[in-house]
Amino acid sequence: MAAPLQGLRVVEFTHMVMGPAAGQILADLGAEVVKVEPIGGDPTRRLLGSGAGYFPMYNRGKRSICVDLKSPDGLEVARRLAATADILIENYRPGAIERLGLGWESLSVLNPRLIHVSEKGFLAGPYEGRTALDEVAQMMGGLAYMTGPPGRPLRAGASVIDVAGGMFSVIAALTALHERERTGKGARIHAALFETTVYLVGQHMAQKAVTGVPAAPMPARISAWAIYDIFETADGLPLFIGVVTDALWEKFCRLFDLPELWAREEWRANNARVKARDEIMPLVRARLKTMTRDALVARLEGSGLPFAPIGRPEDLFEDPHLLASGGLQPVSLDDGTLTLLPLVPVSLDGERPASTGDLAMPGEDTDRIVAGLGLDPVALRSAGVIG
Repeated sequence: MAAPLQGLRVVEFTHMVMGPAAGQILADLGAEVVKVEPIGGDPTRRLLGSGAGYFPMYNRGKRSICVDLKSPDGLEVARRLAATADILIENYRPGAIERLGLGWESLSVLNPRLIHVSEKGFLAGPYEGRTALDEVAQMMGGLAYMTGPPGRPLRAGASVIDVAGGMFSVIAALTALHERERTGKGARIHAALFETTVYLVGQHMAQKAVTGVPAAPMPARISAWAIYDIFETADGLPLFIGVVTDALWEKFCRLFDLPELWAREEWRANNARVKARDEIMPLVRARLKTMTRDALVARLEGSGLPFAPIGRPEDLFEDPHLLASGGLQPVSLDDGTLTLLPLVPVSLDGERPASTGDLAMPGEDTDRIVAGLGLDPVALRSAGVIG
């Protein structure tokens, strides 16, 4: 299958997660993505701890060019590169890209077909000058409140706002690309962490509007279903099970030999079961705890009941479904270690779109790209403009 975005050039002035995630999605979909890094490479490459995986996960399949944007000649390289781009993505601090002369107003004159994507903490409004992080947005937008137990706001366990913000950037960029086919003109796009968070917690805002009662943090929530929880098993390996329809309630009772529960006709309607949760759950927990997790999974497999062993990220390297379906891509890290990382989670005509998976070294493609712009890479390198 031909890569759907083959022939498109994306130029990135990005770091950390939100901007690189948008570029990585476009790379998997077939675009040529050129990452502009400072000489020596994006500092994200050298993060430790929880940031150690940012660069390999969100920069696979891109080309790397190192340029000193503090020099006039370096800015000229960047401007010429932007003139060749279909899409430009940046997530610098508010106002930084404009001060470099690489904002929409400057570049749209140079390249009227350019789709210029700026990713910030906030869209236009009183907060727009603030610097934000994934944590900041989660705390302000109510996601941390909903994730932790009452009184203990907790950041989600992945960079969900950065990544979702990158996804919304891609949606907007592809929309603008489609519109460009009609008008011949590019577009200016803004995406933001705070507004992304607000969109994700919109279901809880709507719950308050519908019920008149504020949504409780998820650990203290009143579930929409009586059985929708994590259960202990005989071997201590937890398992999530959800019974989300009345038909599945009957199946669940028969599957786990609970005729006394099915015999209660008043419990055959979901809302009645929710109200009787304190009576139902001890009986269910006691029954399920007599079985090992593997035995429960074997019984649940193919039943139509939602269930999930509680996995950890490191378990996914050997997940049989991901390995069989081609959901993981080989990636060689900077030190030569070969690993597997997840592809964009869609299939097109039955195939998983993917970039090469290569993780470019800093400036690996500088000379070729600079020469393609009609400039002399040898002279620029000697002057310390590129690396």
